[in-house]
Amino acid sequence: MVTDSEGYTHLLTFLGENLELFNAPNGDISVNQPVLEYFEEQLSAQVILLCGQHPGLSFEQRNRVIREVDAIVADLEQVLAEVVDKPMTREQALFITDYAGLIKNLFDTAISTMMATYRRLDAS
Repeated sequence: MVTDSEGYTHLLTFLGENLELFNAPNGDISVNQPVLEYFEEQLSAQVILLCGQHPGLSFEQRNRVIREVDAIVADLEQVLAEVVDKPMTREQALFITDYAGLIKNLFDTAISTMMATYRRLDAS
């Protein structure tokens, strides 16, 4: 759905290009929460929003979204391995919030495409 898309590959590249934000010596640690924990919270909030915006998703489709988000978290753990447990700066928190929104946008696009395909098949 998403993790095998070109858009997701671009997002991973974008994260890699911004690793200095996470690997730089921590400045103002104003968010007393570990990086990965905050990523998980932001992705969870986006999944809840996504499912609310797409009430036509079946139970199976919702589970597929959740499995994909689990895979995304695993990828994030790999890319951010050295900093997942470190507390964040405000700048890191803003980046993570924006990044989670970009992931949601990928899901929105994939779900819209999937639903359009189902409507075409039903019309046939």
